[in-house]
Amino acid sequence: MRILLLGGTGQVGYELQRSLAHLGEIIAPSRSILDLMNKSAVEDCLNENSIDLIVNAAAWTDVDKAEDHKDAAQRLNADLPAQLAKYSANKKIKLIHYSSDYVFNGSGSKPWNENSSIGPLNFYGKTKIKGDESIQQSCLNYLIFRTSWVYSARGNNFMNSMLKLAKNKTKLNIVSDQIGSPTPARLIAEVTALAVKAQLESGLYHLATRGETSWYGFAKAIFNLGLKAGLKLTLSSKNVNPIFTKEYPTPASRPLNSRMDSTKLETALNIELPDWKNQLDLTFNECINLNT
Repeated sequence: MRILLLGGTGQVGYELQRSLAHLGEIIAPSRSILDLMNKSAVEDCLNENSIDLIVNAAAWTDVDKAEDHKDAAQRLNADLPAQLAKYSANKKIKLIHYSSDYVFNGSGSKPWNENSSIGPLNFYGKTKIKGDESIQQSCLNYLIFRTSWVYSARGNNFMNSMLKLAKNKTKLNIVSDQIGSPTPARLIAEVTALAVKAQLESGLYHLATRGETSWYGFAKAIFNLGLKAGLKLTLSSKNVNPIFTKEYPTPASRPLNSRMDSTKLETALNIELPDWKNQLDLTFNECINLNT
C-alpha cells in the first residue's frame, strides 16, 4: 500500500510516519518540496503518484493568527481537504483527515459527540468545519478524527511551552475555566494505524483521551512531573494561579467546554482510550529522554 501523508513534519504527522510505516510505503513530501498553498502543485502531486490512501495531517493550527491570515487558514483547513476529498472520490481511495473540538461553541459541560450541533467561536473553527463538511459531502470512503488539545514530546505545544516558562518564571497565570482532554499526537497516530488495519467503517469519530482537566490543571500536572524528574525549574505548581478566560483576552475566542465523547470510536474498534494523566506521563518521559 502506498500512503500519501501530508503534514508529515507536524506533531501528528511525525507520529503518523512512525505508526503507519509498517502498513506500506509512505510518501511524505515536506512543505519545501510541496507547497500545500498551491492547488495546482497539490493536484500534480496527487496525479504523479500511485496512491492507495491519503492521510491529511496538514493544517493551519495557530488559532489566533488565523484571525489575521484568513486566506492561508481557509486554504489549509477548508480548501485543501475539499480538494483531497474530490480526488479520493474520483479515484475511490480512502481519505483520513483530522478535525478539532473548536468546531463547537463550548457551552455547557456535557461532552460533545459526533451528532452535537456545531457553532465555532473563531475563524479557525469555521475553517475546520468547512473542511469536515466538504469531505462528508463529496467523499464516500473517509475517516475524520476530531480531537482535542493536541500536544507531543516535540514541537511547539502547551507542554513544551510550560516547561520552557517554568525555567525562567517564578509566577504564572493559567486559564482554569476551559475544560478538555489533553491528547498526545502519539495516541492519535496509533489509533489511526489501528483504524486502517481494522478497516474502520467510514465516518466521523471523536478521538480524545478519557478524563478532563483545565489548562490550569494540565499545567500543574506538567510542573509536578518536571520537579519529580529533577528538572531545574524556577516555578513550582504552588506559584501557578488560576484565572478566568475573560482575564486573558486573545484575538480568537476559545470554547470553555472542549470535553469529547469518544464512545463511538471505542465501540467500533473495541478499545478503551487511556486517561489523559497516563498519556501525559508517557509523553513527558519521552520529552525528557529526547533532551538528555
